[in-house]
Amino acid sequence: DWWRHEVLYQIYPRSFQDSDGNGIGDLNGITSRLEYFAQTGISAVWLSPIMESPMVDFGYDISNYTNIQPEYGTLQDFDALIAKANELGIKVILDFVPNHSSDRHAWFEKSAAREAGYEDFYVWQDGTLDEQGARQPPNNWRSVFSGSAWQWHEGRQQFYLRQFTYAQPDLNYRNPAVVQAMDDVMLFWLRRGVAGFRIDAIIYIYEDEQLRDEPLSGSTTDSNSVDYLEHIYTRNLPEVFDLLQHWRRLLDDFSQAHGGPQRIMMTEGYTDLQRLMKYYEDDNGVQGAQFPFNFDFITELNANSSAPDFVYIIQRWVIYMPPGHSANWVMGNHDNPRVGSRFGAAAIDAMNMLMMTLPGIGITYYGEELGMLDYRDISWEQTVDQPACEAGEANYKWISRDPVRTPMQWSNETNAGFSSAASTWLPVHPNYMQLNLQAQQQAQRSHYKIYQSLLKLRQWPALQQGSFMAQ
Repeated sequence: DWWRHEVLYQIYPRSFQDSDGNGIGDLNGITSRLEYFAQTGISAVWLSPIMESPMVDFGYDISNYTNIQPEYGTLQDFDALIAKANELGIKVILDFVPNHSSDRHAWFEKSAAREAGYEDFYVWQDGTLDEQGARQPPNNWRSVFSGSAWQWHEGRQQFYLRQFTYAQPDLNYRNPAVVQAMDDVMLFWLRRGVAGFRIDAIIYIYEDEQLRDEPLSGSTTDSNSVDYLEHIYTRNLPEVFDLLQHWRRLLDDFSQAHGGPQRIMMTEGYTDLQRLMKYYEDDNGVQGAQFPFNFDFITELNANSSAPDFVYIIQRWVIYMPPGHSANWVMGNHDNPRVGSRFGAAAIDAMNMLMMTLPGIGITYYGEELGMLDYRDISWEQTVDQPACEAGEANYKWISRDPVRTPMQWSNETNAGFSSAASTWLPVHPNYMQLNLQAQQQAQRSHYKIYQSLLKLRQWPALQQGSFMAQ
């Protein structure tokens, strides 16, 4: 139960530390900074996707689940990272993306070619013809990134389901061979020493077998918008709980057979509280994830929220959580504005104090311990986030996630100490000359020093085992 009172630190590998001067963060860069976590008091990190990928969605489109993206390094580099982390007592958790692969994955290429054993690895359908004889998708389902969730494949002469970008075909988990393939992926990384997985986009894994049209939501007249429909057939299907329980047994069995710490699973899913509580365990007490991410601080609160608003969302989670489990508090991540940009720079220390003193698990996005801010002046020419690029120059700023992914601000040296390159994959926030780790370590009082002291405070038995009451 090492994870019950942990602070998990999310590393966005592309933006953390560049070791080879190409402007892109990498595994050796992370390894070189592991001492930072030991000095700060962080003993568990999780890495956003590092597996081989064409990078259409920066690692969330995986073309090889058992290899490292070459920009980030090699499997040998990963092994060296694990070895150094073990020396320092730091556990490493991987981002696991099971809902979809890349369209360049060998599985998809074999499935598109109807190769034996792979015909139904993905969700394929014929579609229909309208009155004019034009080909139409099988139903009205909408992609998270706008437009139809179906993509025509000329080679196979069928549509494939893709709930995200065109390059992310959805795997078919009603095919036992797919479940087995993903089990094998998990075991591959467990054997290399990871402490567990963060399961991405869990709510999308299963779809309605009958492919029924989804009803209109009534919230928008934009038929291309994901909000146009009520997603009763493409999200939160009950089969998800069975799959999570299956993976929990896999993790438990591996942990028991190999000793060492319990290997854990945490899930990402923006859904209602009742479903989230069942991710912990079902009505019969069958165990699922160690914990589902609690995004309430992101989705329910902002700079205008009152103290009673905070009390309400905190108590709600603690009250509804099944007995014997641990709460968790996510302050930020790679898809949402940073704490200082969302709540205001003056609230940074208060939000870190809140996270660190609430019962259970705290999750810190890289740079939040320094009070890094969104860089909202990234130009259209500098924009790389795929949904923002698809939105076009007039609308990209409303959609882009680039502002929350800028390089870590280590010092006031070139590129904030992140890279020696002439330019970096995303521009460094210009405030790095004043806002950086080195300056905060040297200051008498700083965001970092408060964060560091809070980590020490969390070791007190009163905070780990004491009772909790919100007033």
